[in-house]
Amino acid sequence: MRLTRLHVPGLERDTGEVELPEAAAAHVARVLRLRPGARLVLFDGSGRDFQAEISEIGGGRVRARVLGCVAGLPLSPLSVTLAQGVARGERMDWTLQKATELGVHRIRPVLSARSVVRLDEQQGTRRLRHWEGVVASACEQCGRSVLPLVEPPLTLAQHLDRPAAELRLLLHPRGEHSLVGMIAEHGSGQRPSAPTVELLIGPEGGLDDAEISAALRTGYVAVRLGPRVLRTETAGIAALAVLQALAGDLR
Repeated sequence: MRLTRLHVPGLERDTGEVELPEAAAAHVARVLRLRPGARLVLFDGSGRDFQAEISEIGGGRVRARVLGCVAGLPLSPLSVTLAQGVARGERMDWTLQKATELGVHRIRPVLSARSVVRLDEQQGTRRLRHWEGVVASACEQCGRSVLPLVEPPLTLAQHLDRPAAELRLLLHPRGEHSLVGMIAEHGSGQRPSAPTVELLIGPEGGLDDAEISAALRTGYVAVRLGPRVLRTETAGIAALAVLQALAGDLR
């Protein structure tokens, strides 16, 4: 029987008692209806899994006894930053969830000219907290022990000014190169020579011509992924799956 995995930030001890965060406690007590003595796996996002058992439930609080720890699942050998055009509501959540399941290292939400979503600083902070919860839940489900970093949303111009990965890929339906061919050029089928990859995906309306030109000037290569035009929430996930299959840990 698979044990329930819960994200508990700040775990520092291999043994002892810990109190579960409010949301995790509610899930354990009200949704799963677990009882004292039930076993759990706790993780804090740093790469370790902690074996634990519930020691106390009551008054909306759940305490667990940590019994020991083991190394969690290793990160994919392919370090991918997904620069994702911010999409509306559930589309963005779905993208973050599936990118986490596919082993992305970093997610950088990007606002561009055709973005339907507009965020001021306060809204951006609130949305970031929500996105962090989405990836933590995805890690609970898929067994990841290291959370991908979700960065605060920024404009495309700000993203292009950031230090670049060694391989920058812009997914575009009319890209000069195929994604598979580009990865093959950077390796022998074992792993690309570039240890870090950036994957740039436009929002619902795509990037405009000026933004595409700006990305190409900063070293991005336009790559295509098959003959069909993919939705923003599909494109990045499909590309991540291809990257991980060719050069990551889906081999």
